[in-house]
Amino acid sequence: MKMVAPWTRFYSNSCCLCCHVRTGTILLGVWYLILNAVVLLILLSALADPDHYHFSSSELGGDFEFMDDANMCIAIAISVLMILICAMATYGAYKQRAAWIIPFFCYQIFDFALNTLVAVTVLVYPNSIQEYIRQLPPDFPYKDDIMSVNPTCLVLIILLFISIILAFKGYLISCVWNCYRYINGRNSSDVLVYVTSNDTTGWMEEVCGEEDQVLLPPYDDATVNSATKEPPPPPEDHFTR
Repeated sequence: MKMVAPWTRFYSNSCCLCCHVRTGTILLGVWYLILNAVVLLILLSALADPDHYHFSSSELGGDFEFMDDANMCIAIAISVLMILICAMATYGAYKQRAAWIIPFFCYQIFDFALNTLVAVTVLVYPNSIQEYIRQLPPDFPYKDDIMSVNPTCLVLIILLFISIILAFKGYLISCVWNCYRYINGRNSSDVLVYVTSNDTTGWMEEVCGEEDQVLLPPYDDATVNSATKEPPPPPEDHFTR
């Protein structure tokens, strides 16, 4: 009986909407690429015209600045890095290069870990939600309605929402991982077939060469040996007395 590893049961070549994992990874990379490009354009617009995106301390309900130049530059650098990672994942899935998908997969793991920490924080410190809502600006939409909700129900709703997000992110991680395994296994099988065919051809040529050298002696030696060879003795008649 063949033993199968437990994690191989989750391996599949298909993903959502009956697409192949390679197609799903390409679509996912393009989607993230578009989102980060839009964010980069917004950040560049805010950096070029800071007065248009300026929020006063009274609007924010605190004595801090919404976004200074240093934070803006850091956000732009992160957006450019994310665009590069998404482009690498899309190119790697399209050209079937597994190594190019690794940075995007690592980003997914990091994002999943951060969301898991948020869920754990909400579960361990449920009162932090109320404190965070109180720190929001006074004109924040539905702030009074959210504050009027029972704290226990609010925690359960937020945990349910985060759980759905984590499940969806985990499914996307599995799609990218299956794409990596598919491309890596496909490249390994191609290399194995190529090496096996070359080894078989070389072995046949070597055997044929040895046969030519051993089984096919020179013409002169073959003629001399056949001429000097004595004829076989006549068979004995076992029926003669």
